[in-house]
Amino acid sequence: MPDNYGHRTVRRGRRGRNDHFRRRWINRDSLLTRFLVLLLAACLIGVGFGLVLPKVSTPLAQITGQYVATGPVAQALATLPVDDHPSTRGYDRNSFGYNTTDDDGDGCTIRDDILKRDMTGVRYKRPSACQVKTGVLQEPYTGKSVRFIRGKHTSAAVQIDHVVALENAWQSGASKWDAATKQRYGNDAYNLLAVDGPANQQKGSASAAYWLPSNRKFRCTYVARQVGVKRKYGLSVTTPEKQAISKVLRTCPTQEIPRQ
Repeated sequence: MPDNYGHRTVRRGRRGRNDHFRRRWINRDSLLTRFLVLLLAACLIGVGFGLVLPKVSTPLAQITGQYVATGPVAQALATLPVDDHPSTRGYDRNSFGYNTTDDDGDGCTIRDDILKRDMTGVRYKRPSACQVKTGVLQEPYTGKSVRFIRGKHTSAAVQIDHVVALENAWQSGASKWDAATKQRYGNDAYNLLAVDGPANQQKGSASAAYWLPSNRKFRCTYVARQVGVKRKYGLSVTTPEKQAISKVLRTCPTQEIPRQ
């Protein structure tokens, strides 16, 4: 009995020591796991701040190269004057005479000229007339297909947008132009696109700092045309506008300024 009892006591003691060592290893593993989890969380938070902060902090965005762009459009953008104190005082949309002239002498207003240029499957009200009756627009701002049907309640589905809006042009230097230059600008086909009506309304008079097409594939062409228009007419940009355009151009350094 004593030997058996003693034997059992020894075995119980060994089991107790093993349990003690096992708990120590478990505690060590637990601490290591917690450390690794905290380290991973810190890394994720750091990456998150690295991605978010440049978007909300202009100095950080400049440091990280968010606004650095190269290529022909970026070079043209660099030549535009910067004016961070634009004013819309005295703005009069009617002074641009949009859709009231026939500069090419074809008997059509500029709206019908642009509809004819930008749509496919165009049909006219009369064979000898230039008023567009129907057509299909592969719309650049949204990337969707829009059916145009002339009519009181349907024509607005397709609208003609001034790529550099009239009000934006006014506060960028057009307020100082004479009447003839304003009318030429208001009806310049280079600055006009047939676009989705709701998208055009959403844009309003916003510059690239506040609005860009939802169709990301068109953004490079869009800002390139804006730069082309502003260069053609000697218009200025604001710093936020220039930064927004540069940010887009970083993704397309070979983008050219549209010729037409």
